[in-house]
Amino acid sequence: MTAAPRLTLGPVLFHWPAERLVDFYSRIADEAPVDIVYLGEIVCSKRAPFVEPVLPDIIERLQRGGKTVVLSSRALVMTDRESRMVADQIAAARAMALQVEVNDIGALRELAPDPHVVGPFINVYNESTLAWLARQNATRICLPPELPGDAITLLAAASPVPLEIFSFGRLPLAISARCFHARAHGLHKDSCRYTCGNDPDGRTVHTLDGEAFLAINGTQTMSQTCLDLSGVILDLFARGIGHFRLSPQNMDMVAVAGLYRQLIYGQIGPEEVQDGLSRLANGLTFSNGFIHGREGRAMIAARLGDPH
Repeated sequence: MTAAPRLTLGPVLFHWPAERLVDFYSRIADEAPVDIVYLGEIVCSKRAPFVEPVLPDIIERLQRGGKTVVLSSRALVMTDRESRMVADQIAAARAMALQVEVNDIGALRELAPDPHVVGPFINVYNESTLAWLARQNATRICLPPELPGDAITLLAAASPVPLEIFSFGRLPLAISARCFHARAHGLHKDSCRYTCGNDPDGRTVHTLDGEAFLAINGTQTMSQTCLDLSGVILDLFARGIGHFRLSPQNMDMVAVAGLYRQLIYGQIGPEEVQDGLSRLANGLTFSNGFIHGREGRAMIAARLGDPH
């Protein structure tokens, strides 16, 4: 367990314009009370040319603001070109003395034996996997967001390295070779026209009965609801989790980070966080079902271990 809970900001999962990314991270550097910031295009390699040219300036700005920067690798590597992109990213990280977050297990071949972070796209469900990843020189592991609290407790007790929990944002549920955004617009993946950029929070998918069900983000399937673990973060910290990840959404993330920071330092309670998030939500609804062993889209008021 770390001496105090630490807040991290995950990579932007959506296709935001480069100008917006520069402005966003400038404000994060100056105003957001987060300790670690993950950067990089992890969803679609076609978006990378928009992101990579501005990364050096963003990294310098964040470091000047006192943030630790980690470069996040692609979550699904399918082609030789994408493998080369990952290798180039690892080489760039080495040149800048930055750690890499591994989101596809193949990246470990390029990384070994460099210290690195394991991201939430790697399936870590048991103690043996934790131990093996630690032996590969993982310095921190972000657990998959679908794990229930009991499993997290067991993993925290057994982990030889610090653990991180995805704590806020639309949940990344799956990633595919197909582009759902392109298909929704009657386009092919290779000629997608970057339609995902029209939905800075993802595009909601409805059932045949008209019920909001999931969200799509290019090749990624996400939860329709936005995860909020504010009600159980202090419980998770007591169980050995030291890092809590906020995933950027199309809202005031400086304000979101401020609410969570006040929570982990005991200045406000979960109810005040939830009230504040509701005011910032831009129409998103919140959930925390997975941590309670329920369907992910449920919102459970009970603390971990309480009857519900």
